[in-house]
Amino acid sequence: MNREADILIVGGGLGGVAAALAACRAGRRVVLTEETDWLGGQLTSQAVPPDEHPWVEQFGTTASYRRLREGIRQFYRQWYPLRSEAMTLADLNPGAGRVSKLCHEPRVALAVVEAMLAPHRAAGLLTVLTDHRPVAAETDHDLVRSVTLEHRHDGARTTVAARYVLDATETGELLELADVEHALGAEARSEFDEPHAPDVADPLNQQGITVCFALSHHEGEDHTIERPADYDFWRAYRPDFWPGPLLGFEAPDPRSLEPVPRTFLPNPEQDPLDVSADQSADAGDKELWGFRRILARRMHRPGAFDSDITLVNWPLNDYWLKPLVGAGPQGAAEAVDGARQLSLSVLHWLQTEAPRADGGTGFPGLRPRPDVTGTPDGLAKAPYVREARRVKAVTTVTEHDVAIDLVGAYGGTRYRDSVGIGGYRIDLHPSTGGDSYVDIGSVPFEIPLGALVPRRVRNLLPAGKNIGTTHITNGCYRLHPVEWNVGEVAGALAAHCLAEGVEPRQVQEQEKRFEEFATLLDRAGVQRHWPDVRGY
Repeated sequence: MNREADILIVGGGLGGVAAALAACRAGRRVVLTEETDWLGGQLTSQAVPPDEHPWVEQFGTTASYRRLREGIRQFYRQWYPLRSEAMTLADLNPGAGRVSKLCHEPRVALAVVEAMLAPHRAAGLLTVLTDHRPVAAETDHDLVRSVTLEHRHDGARTTVAARYVLDATETGELLELADVEHALGAEARSEFDEPHAPDVADPLNQQGITVCFALSHHEGEDHTIERPADYDFWRAYRPDFWPGPLLGFEAPDPRSLEPVPRTFLPNPEQDPLDVSADQSADAGDKELWGFRRILARRMHRPGAFDSDITLVNWPLNDYWLKPLVGAGPQGAAEAVDGARQLSLSVLHWLQTEAPRADGGTGFPGLRPRPDVTGTPDGLAKAPYVREARRVKAVTTVTEHDVAIDLVGAYGGTRYRDSVGIGGYRIDLHPSTGGDSYVDIGSVPFEIPLGALVPRRVRNLLPAGKNIGTTHITNGCYRLHPVEWNVGEVAGALAAHCLAEGVEPRQVQEQEKRFEEFATLLDRAGVQRHWPDVRGY
């Protein structure tokens, strides 16, 4: 089957969804594809509650991202049996998780994403192809003419020709398929003089992936899963940079690397309205049940729920033994399978051997929640991918632009072509190259349009984690609101270039053309500069 569109967006995660919304608002015909059967990426198929900066309730995101967040809250207000005190909260945190001021279930985010896209689908502007993955791209010198996609169940192929192609995949797949110049893994320190870069470049040195899963707890019941095939390996595995076995409640503090015990107490009695989520004050990761809790039973009327639901994305189930990207299809499959086996082993260990506060072992009442993740086993549909291929862009953001130790708490690079903002620590999880955490302070930063403009290719734009960052700065540019911001700008830029008969490089380079585009972003509610706030 062949299709045509003004703009093809490959990848239906947060960047892809935001790009589709922006392009459709501009009246463009869009095809949006997604490898799984759920749009929403990190928030849905990967089951990761949003990682956000501490000012997110006041400023620091695009207007459309705020509408997404408010839509999620309104879904709970309208359909869930919230107690009266929770119902009236403007800043409702449904799960009362400590990682974010808005912890919620994947299906709720999916419902809101679908609702945001629904008017454009009804208008005939937006075609969505789920369960499709890219397998080939046709190029003509510096242009990408079409992308061929394969249905993951029946193998049927569809080729979509488009005037602009956006790569919103989780791994930057189109950069590879279309032979777009890109970076992968860790750059050598000599390339950008980054203090935390390794001496030698290693494309296969990438942050670990995580297959998240959802749990509730039901005392007196036994939901123990079968012993996973790789359980003996993971039960004995002890990384060189870990204080003990990986399957244990003691792990390094990502910021200090000192050994720190974690606690685990299902269904605590603390009132969830008393929980504070502020990453600048406390990472919130020392009490595992509440860290990424996505449903708090005591947030609702008594008897509505017999357990909280928590999302397991912990130090215990980060997988870094094999790289996901750049090792070929077989290597990628082995990495995903290894990550799944690790998460199943963590679950089995929690159910059977984890130490309890009462001196016993095991929590057999832990119940995996396939109804929450939309899968047979309660594991997320897709792994949480922290690091993708990165386009070789006009502008590369380096550690010198954002690290507090280098620029000071109020410093950082200010870009004349800023098209958005973000804020998060430079947070690198243990890597496939054997590196431990790199978690260092960063400043509230800007997103330069130059990081979205490839050096050579004229009609392909990155729309997610694949912009012009480095292995180091990807650690703060990879989070939910930044991915959304990048995608929204990519969709708006493609539509603007079609309307004006110009190319992205001209918009980025020419002051007058950039001012015209920036005015469109301002009207759409894309915040491009920070007020006076301090990094952390």
